[in-house]
Amino acid sequence: MKKLALAVAFAAAATTASAGNMSEPVMEAPVIVEETAASSSAAGVWVPLLLLAVVAAVVAAD
Repeated sequence: MKKLALAVAFAAAATTASAGNMSEPVMEAPVIVEETAASSSAAGVWVPLLLLAVVAAVVAAD
């Protein structure tokens, strides 16, 4: 009876130790982050300044 219990214990340990399948592991592609060229903070200022200059020129012409 002890040998049967020992055999069952070894069989149970062997099945849990080798659980899983034999398929190839799936490797995920690495994430590549591309840094864009940072524009200067004054780039958004040119359009309002140009608009202000045009308005000032129109007002000065009157």
